[in-house]
Amino acid sequence: MRAVQVSVAELVNRCAVAAKQAAPSLADAPAAAIDAALAAMADRLTSSRAEVLEANAEDVRAATESGMSAGLLDRLRITDERLTAMAEQLRLLASAPHASREEEVGALDGGLRLVRRSRPVGVIGANYEARPNVTVDVASQLVKSRNAGVLRTGGAALRSATSLITSVVAPALSGADLDPAAIQLVPTPDRSAASALVQQAGLVPLVILRGSGDSTRELGELAARHGVRTLAHADGGGVLYVHPAADRSMALDLITRSLDRLGVCNRLNLLLLDASLYDDLLPDVRAALSKAGVEASLPPHPHALGYEWALDSAHEATVTVAPAFGATDAARLANEETSGLAAAIVTDDKAAADEFMAAYEGTGVFWNAPTRLLDGFKLLGVPETGINIDRVPGPRGPVTYTDLVLRQYAVVPG
Repeated sequence: MRAVQVSVAELVNRCAVAAKQAAPSLADAPAAAIDAALAAMADRLTSSRAEVLEANAEDVRAATESGMSAGLLDRLRITDERLTAMAEQLRLLASAPHASREEEVGALDGGLRLVRRSRPVGVIGANYEARPNVTVDVASQLVKSRNAGVLRTGGAALRSATSLITSVVAPALSGADLDPAAIQLVPTPDRSAASALVQQAGLVPLVILRGSGDSTRELGELAARHGVRTLAHADGGGVLYVHPAADRSMALDLITRSLDRLGVCNRLNLLLLDASLYDDLLPDVRAALSKAGVEASLPPHPHALGYEWALDSAHEATVTVAPAFGATDAARLANEETSGLAAAIVTDDKAAADEFMAAYEGTGVFWNAPTRLLDGFKLLGVPETGINIDRVPGPRGPVTYTDLVLRQYAVVPG
């Protein structure tokens, strides 16, 4: 008998329904059960190491044969060292304090009390690129915040993600007496699954979007038309401004340290050299870039100043270099020409640093430090679901489990 073919939209809907049905298992779970599940995920990452690495190796082989760029392959690959780091991050998350579920606000007239409560969203969706570690990062953050989830990853990482869910996440939830159906992975590489995910308003009211700027913005617009809210990580690219009072050896070191991985959003993308030292410093800058295996795009630029090289598979090993006329001008360029993810100044002049940091409006600002630090684990000690750069009230910067809750006010007798 011929099997009935299920559409992509129906596959996504089935995942959403299953997650919705399992959500109360997490919402009502005690903190000890949540943390036990996270600790078990860490243990299972270690015990299932061979299986996970083999699934990832298959993804990498297929991606290599299809011509995937070196930077994207780096994001796709799980090394033994990276897997160990993923397990350690899960253990740290398991030991992190839970957000307060109830907080006394004050007294009201008539002998009443006002209490602010935190409640899980219910089911949160996530659409992300071919980065297997994100599967664990997002799933663990959802579990810690007591939310169910529907995850959809890029097709290049689907084998890896499937192995992580079936060998690590699901059995860890089961072992803690939590419903493993709470974390769903959409089982298809079809890109239309992303569009279907942001149209599940009655089941998935919030979707985390990670990926290239254009595709993420399109999904965000589609979600808005269907009444689904999004937390988007659409654009990246770090900025580094070298001020005249910079220690040159520090500046050159920060340049190379900011380019340790080319396929990540917080790498150095736009290097601004103060106009007063541009000609003198440029040879050393080009040597530092060459040391990192990166080329400089110099004026006049045939592209937008903030063009994000990490998304260009053919030219990802590129950094834009341009002059800036002082700290305020550098901050202006970062504000107007880039995504607003992160910017740094290199200087020994505190007044210049204060000027730059006051003028820059983006998500993360750094003084004598690389923008690569804009990361949930590096800044906050826990994994992130993404970095939100919206310029509106709400979670901004690395989004972690403490951000994935709803606020509820309760008025009760005194």
